[in-house]
Amino acid sequence: MVKIWLHVSSIPAVTLLLILLPVRATVEPALSPECREFLYLGTAPVGLEDHSLVKICQRYNNRPRYVTLYNIKDHVPVYSAYTFKRSDGEKKVDVPWMYEPQIYFFFFCFCIFCFFLTEQLSTSSDTGEMQQFPRGYMHQNFEDAQAVLEDYANAVLYERGALNPDEHQANPDDKAATYTLTNVVPQVREFHRGPWKAQEHIIRRRLNNYCRGTAYVVTGITTSGNMIRRHNIGRVAIPTYLWSAYCCINYDHNAPYDERYKFPAFAHYGLNDKENNQVLELSVPKLEEFLKKSTFVDKNFQIFVEDCVPPGSS
Repeated sequence: MVKIWLHVSSIPAVTLLLILLPVRATVEPALSPECREFLYLGTAPVGLEDHSLVKICQRYNNRPRYVTLYNIKDHVPVYSAYTFKRSDGEKKVDVPWMYEPQIYFFFFCFCIFCFFLTEQLSTSSDTGEMQQFPRGYMHQNFEDAQAVLEDYANAVLYERGALNPDEHQANPDDKAATYTLTNVVPQVREFHRGPWKAQEHIIRRRLNNYCRGTAYVVTGITTSGNMIRRHNIGRVAIPTYLWSAYCCINYDHNAPYDERYKFPAFAHYGLNDKENNQVLELSVPKLEEFLKKSTFVDKNFQIFVEDCVPPGSS
């Protein structure tokens, strides 16, 4: 546990009050049991540790919907973890984009720890739920903590691509909950609408047809320092690769071999670019090897416990 020592006399009264007040937020280092239901054996991927990464239990309409690991410095999700729902692939339309008010308290404390906060926190929420972006004036704290709609306004090469896609959910509220910018990364238009979208449909059909129990999915990114810039300031990290893995231990053992060997777990990744952006399918351990060479995960990195191989399985 990291202990943060603060000299109380040096903190403004309003700031100190914010620190001491209990906040019903779902940015939590130790996820609650109801949020762990979206993770295989209740365990998040291990080997991703950094002071700028926070776990978000994404809540909408009074219920948790999925879990996101979010980078408050690069304003981008590192991964979203969700349970796949049997779906016809239809998208929910006319859903307003949302933000995560619960990030701000964590960001505020993070800034105190790093000694670069210059303003008092003036945006707070006791709902612990994603909310629609407010109209009109946008307080600076929105931009400090996460991406905002303006970041994507002039990014003509990129589209907002969801890590937990609408098409992998069935309930209207589960679909709506995917429309938050903490679940979105900048995807090159040709990659987003082409190979990556096609692969999302392949996974949807495969899990629809052959997964007989719960399918746990983790979809994430790697980055290399490139950013969407606004007012000449780096705002949102641009993924180099997108990757995804699923785990379904209760599956149809009579499925055709070309599908059956991709259970209980399989994975894929692709280059977020206009060209050479084919999606490669591979085993979960092979994906983990690739990510250890491509991003900041440590040597203990693992997406699923025991790579989703149940004890006693061959």
